[in-house]
Amino acid sequence: MLAILGITTPIFLLIGVGYIARWSGILERDQMQGVGIFVLYCALPALVIRALTQRPLEEVFKLNYLVAYGLGSIAVFGAGLLLCLKLQRQPLNASAMQALGMSAANSGFVGYPVAAMVIGSPAAVLLALNMLVENLLVLPAALILAEMGNHQGASVWKTVKQTALSLIKNPVLLGLLIGICLAVSGLKIPAPLFKAIDMLAEAAGPAALFVIGGALFGLQVKGMASDVGQIVIGKLLLHPLLTFIAFYFVPGTDPLYMAGALLFAAAPMISIYPLFGQRYGLGGVSAAAMLVATVASFFTLSLLIWLMTLSGLMAF
Repeated sequence: MLAILGITTPIFLLIGVGYIARWSGILERDQMQGVGIFVLYCALPALVIRALTQRPLEEVFKLNYLVAYGLGSIAVFGAGLLLCLKLQRQPLNASAMQALGMSAANSGFVGYPVAAMVIGSPAAVLLALNMLVENLLVLPAALILAEMGNHQGASVWKTVKQTALSLIKNPVLLGLLIGICLAVSGLKIPAPLFKAIDMLAEAAGPAALFVIGGALFGLQVKGMASDVGQIVIGKLLLHPLLTFIAFYFVPGTDPLYMAGALLFAAAPMISIYPLFGQRYGLGGVSAAAMLVATVASFFTLSLLIWLMTLSGLMAF
C-alpha cells in the first residue's frame, strides 16, 4: 500500500501546490489560465505527437480498446441521462450536463499524469485514444442534447455544426491529426524539432496537475449534496466499473492497456465541466462536483490501484 501511496501522493501534492499558488496570491486567476492554455495548446498536443511518432501506427490504434472504452463511457452517459431525465424528472439540458460529468474523464490534466506514473509510456498512447472517445462521442452527444433542451431554441442541425466547428479547433485533436499524418507518411521529425516536442511533452503532466489545483481555488459546495453526490459517484465509481465490464466483453486487449483505461476512467471530470455547466444552468453544481471529485479521487484512485494489484492486473 505504501508503494501505491508513493504514486498517488506526489500527484495530489502537485495539485495542492497549484491550489496554494492561487490561495496565497502568487498567481492570479488570469495567470493560472495562462498556464492552462500552455498545457492545452502546447504540452498536450506535443505529448500526442510524440506518442504517435515513436512507434508504428498499428501499435497505437487499437480498435478493441476504442470500442471497449467507448462502450464504457457511453454506458455511463446513458445511465446518468436516464437517471436524471426519467427518474428524477430533471430538464434535458441539466440531465445532459450531469451525464457529461459522470462520463467524460479529465484525461489530459489528471488521467494522463496518474497513468504515466503507473503504466509508463503507454499512457500517452491511451491519452490519444481516449481523446477520440471523449471529443468525438461523449462531448458532442452531451452538447447536442443540452442545446436541444435549451429554451433558446437552437436547432439540432445548427448545434451539430457548431459542435463540429469547435472540435476542429481542439488543439489536442489537431495534434492527433498531425501525429497520424507523420506516422502514415513515414516522415521523420528533424532532431532539434523533436527535442523541442519532447521537452513540451515532458512538461504536460506536472503543469496539468498544477493548473487543476489552481482551478479548484474558490469553488464551494453548499446545499447541492444530492446532485453533486450522484455526479461524483457516477464519475469515480460507475465509470471505471462499466469500463471494466466493457473490456470483459471486448476481448483481446493488452492487460496493461486495460489497467490504463481504468485509471483514466477513474479520473475526475473534464476541467472545463464547470464552464459547460454554467452555460446550461448547472454552474454551481458542476463546479462543486469537480471540487469533490478531485479531492475524493485521491482515495478512489489509490483504492483502484490496490485492487488491480491484488487481482494481478498490475504488479509493483
